[in-house]
Amino acid sequence: MFGAFLGLMLVIAVAKYLGETRGIDQWLMASLGASALLVFALPGSPMAQPWAVIAGNVLSALIGVSCAILIPNLLIALPLSVSCSIMGMFILRCLHPPAAAVALIAVLGSITHYRYAFFPVMVDSMLLVFVGGVYSNVTGRPYPNRPTN
Repeated sequence: MFGAFLGLMLVIAVAKYLGETRGIDQWLMASLGASALLVFALPGSPMAQPWAVIAGNVLSALIGVSCAILIPNLLIALPLSVSCSIMGMFILRCLHPPAAAVALIAVLGSITHYRYAFFPVMVDSMLLVFVGGVYSNVTGRPYPNRPTN
């Protein structure tokens, strides 16, 4: 799909530039491809809306980093990070399936700094949503969804 290709190319280029200018090695979140699938292929899905993409990913990153810091046992930290992320997204109404992978990646990668939740996770998510909105406007597809009264 051309939209996902173009969107990911732009997000990756900007994130790489931002990461290099700040001297940060982690400038891309691994689950960005799955988020792009929702934003570009299923833009009408509640799970592809800006709140779900951005808040779901950031919340899951915060939970994953917390689990990586507090729980040394991977057998407990991995499933706990995902299940707590799902519960948090459910409570905040920001369900975004790729975000569960963000929590898992934080634990597997032993990421122990909360900056990860903001860069790359929040920045990449915001860039993806922005590019998804621009692409949808150009192609005439509605994104994000507008609430109806």
